[in-house]
Amino acid sequence: MTISVRLNDKDTELIKKYAEMNNISLSDLIRNAIIEKIEDEYDLKCYYKALEEYEKNPKTYTMDEVKKELGL
Repeated sequence: MTISVRLNDKDTELIKKYAEMNNISLSDLIRNAIIEKIEDEYDLKCYYKALEEYEKNPKTYTMDEVKKELGL
């Protein structure tokens, strides 16, 4: 799939220079940046959900307890 993005000259030059500096294609740079952004937002949502669950039941476990529970 092809996606078009409109950028001003300043942004275009910045992105091109960054890609060149890191020896990566523009497509890879943009793809990686978008995927990383999505992953960061997903991680943050998971964190807030886990924090909410912890606040409802603040029970914690030691590493030894976890290993024993999982049979490790």
